[in-house]
Amino acid sequence: MTTIGLPDNPGQLTFAVPKGRILDEALPVMARAGVEPEPAFHDPKNRALAFACTRNDMRMIRVRAFDVATFVAHGAAQVGIVGSDVIEEFDYADLYAPVDLGIGLCRLSVARMANDTDDGAASISHLRVATKYPSLTRRHFAAAGVQAECVKLNGAMELAPSLGLARQIVDLVSTGTTLRENGLVETAVILEISARLIVNRTALKTDRRVAALVDAFRREAEERSQKAAAA
Repeated sequence: MTTIGLPDNPGQLTFAVPKGRILDEALPVMARAGVEPEPAFHDPKNRALAFACTRNDMRMIRVRAFDVATFVAHGAAQVGIVGSDVIEEFDYADLYAPVDLGIGLCRLSVARMANDTDDGAASISHLRVATKYPSLTRRHFAAAGVQAECVKLNGAMELAPSLGLARQIVDLVSTGTTLRENGLVETAVILEISARLIVNRTALKTDRRVAALVDAFRREAEERSQKAAAA
């Protein structure tokens, strides 16, 4: 199998998956739904972004989580998996998220320095916030009557308050350990997050294979939920 320069095939489905935290949980779910990449996909030394699948009519691309939504919304990929944080941040009209996979659980939260006793919302009308989620951040603070000036960062968010870049941050939180180790406290939850199967709306309407994938992932999620409830 080849992993680089896969031939263009208008009849081939493209399935987009995210690099990072969700992927390890997503792969067994995908396998049970009938979507498996070639062995080269699992090679940590392989830097390719496109891979063949065990299905001849499908290839897989591995991109940044934010880019998964963009590829699917614009039809460059027909199906993908991404966190609900990304879906809500972009709010693409051509993106449909029919299945909650129940994996990749975390939350999008507001945090500030532990020694900052002012909540930063009740007493001021303007606040600088470091985040990679400017749309969700602005909406959250606007609801409290605060204008959020968003400083876009793609990582090391926890450093922003201590270095004076921003007073607060909005970032993904799982256990909260990273916040605590950097002297921060979580003050509000904006969004509870899980990974979702996403599809391009046009592809769903015009390609039966996309609808079949939705059904397969929905069955897998329901069976997994039933097993967990019975355990």
